[in-house]
Amino acid sequence: MTQPSPSPGPDTPRSGERSGGGPLAGARVLVTRSPERAAALVDALERAGAAAVLLPLIDFERAPDQHALDVACDALAAGAFDWLVLSSATTVHVLLEKAADRGFGLAALVPAGTRIAAIGPATRKLLESGGLTVSLVPAAEQSAAGLLGVWPGGGRILLPQADIAAATLADGLRAAGGDVTTVTAYRTVDYPAAAGRRLAVQADDGGARQQPSSYSLLTPEGAAAEIAAGRIDAAIAASPSAVRRLAALAGRPSCRLVVIGRSTADQAAALGLDVAAVADEPTPDGLVAAVAKALNPP
Repeated sequence: MTQPSPSPGPDTPRSGERSGGGPLAGARVLVTRSPERAAALVDALERAGAAAVLLPLIDFERAPDQHALDVACDALAAGAFDWLVLSSATTVHVLLEKAADRGFGLAALVPAGTRIAAIGPATRKLLESGGLTVSLVPAAEQSAAGLLGVWPGGGRILLPQADIAAATLADGLRAAGGDVTTVTAYRTVDYPAAAGRRLAVQADDGGARQQPSSYSLLTPEGAAAEIAAGRIDAAIAASPSAVRRLAALAGRPSCRLVVIGRSTADQAAALGLDVAAVADEPTPDGLVAAVAKALNPP
């Protein structure tokens, strides 16, 4: 791994930049994720010929009310729920920690009789890497709306989620006849989180490698300068909170904005930001395709 640079200037070698071709040849793409969450995406961008630079905007801390979370996990392990619904890979990291605290693996935290619903392939992969079977994943739109569109209705449901999670999913599950227990699994904070409260993560696909093979790391000030100077071709935002922070940093960015999910696109629209492309799938290949679409519109 190359050493990250705080704010590379115009003459700084661009990490991952190649002389060969590819759908993103010569493009410089800003990824608003921390290094350990960006490995697969950075690798995919670089395979497509782009130079990826990282600007971590958000981070995650353990929930302040650990007692409520422990009570929910104990009830889950005891078979109190028909469904466990997970809307993010970050929530799976929380459950991995809770299982480890109890001295067993993730599969032991979820009884065989409790079915699991997940939004998105990264969440599903993490669950499966922990030995769990995922019963329901939206095939089309991978969002709260997409999951509600295929939800069978009813049941006792545990929904652990972020402190800033919208009520859309919980309300929709209740409207479909579910008895929903929500609990805050983690807090979303500005990067970096406090060292003592930071939520440990692994690679999104459940693998051991947590860092891109090479990357450049920008400070917020450096990123704002790079965007203003036109040295960033596209920026990828994975969540509404990342869009809000990007807007606060750069106003109306001159680069193309690529987002993951309808809720992120809606937040961008609410802030007056133009979205160049919405990824069809929140996967590295799906994002590369979205960036290519944004930079090469029909």
